[in-house]
Amino acid sequence: MGYLKTAILMAAMTALFMGLGYLLGGAGGAVIALVIAAAMNAYTWWNSDRLVLRMHNAQPVIRGDRMGLHALTAELARAAGMPEPAVYLIDTPQPNAFATGRNPANAAVAVTSGLVRSLSRDELAGVIAHELAHIRNHDTAIMTVTATFAGAISMLANFALFFGGSRERLGLIGTLLLMFLAPMAAALVQMAISRTREYAADKAGAEICGNPIWLASALEKIALGAARIDNHAAERNPATAHMFIINPLHMHKHDNLFATHPATENRIAALRAMAGAAPQGAAQPRYKSGVPTTRNRGPWT
Repeated sequence: MGYLKTAILMAAMTALFMGLGYLLGGAGGAVIALVIAAAMNAYTWWNSDRLVLRMHNAQPVIRGDRMGLHALTAELARAAGMPEPAVYLIDTPQPNAFATGRNPANAAVAVTSGLVRSLSRDELAGVIAHELAHIRNHDTAIMTVTATFAGAISMLANFALFFGGSRERLGLIGTLLLMFLAPMAAALVQMAISRTREYAADKAGAEICGNPIWLASALEKIALGAARIDNHAAERNPATAHMFIINPLHMHKHDNLFATHPATENRIAALRAMAGAAPQGAAQPRYKSGVPTTRNRGPWT
């Protein structure tokens, strides 16, 4: 997604938030809403990575780990021309991964133990490259801000019933509609940003690792695993679902307005088309690991 479109969506979220503040308290309410939004996002900006990692009980992976996660991430980060992020492991059988952090210099990639067990090294490289693309494109910061706005808008909408100002302007029926429509509008903006950026990260991740088929194959396996294996931490913290490479919640599978991710089959089709359009010999790995890659097709732990 282009930065102009992202800026427009963020402006819409800010306007919606301030509009709620105005309906609750007039011009003063709009100013207060803006101040609250700025304070919430400032806190989230500096602490988002630690908050999300703590929610999922992610544990740091040290350099030289036996799985080779740290080394693989470092090689891919060099191929992407970006700082090496911290690496974390989440102890859950569901295969999945996400990235977090306010910028490439302060970022982390977290993968689940189920992901490491179920993917080949090539496929894992594709997944990590996808997460690195999110970091390099500053998606992690943008998604954190939109999630914070969405939560704040829902909070203000719930407060609407308890403030006379909104009832005087809208009436009881209007206030009730506001309670439902404002959070829905915020969620749609959040989903629009998340869904479009998944396609962009897929494309950039395939370019980083050098082979779109690796990521396409990984997405197939992750989608199957996420559909049948629970991720209890994600179920307790559904606001983080949009951060994962595949929706960790057992929800909608269709590519519609209310899905946090594009349909997996559409993403896979785009990656396979990308592989088919590449010049012969172009799909070569851009990282140089000491562990064989193209010959390793099974779980590599």
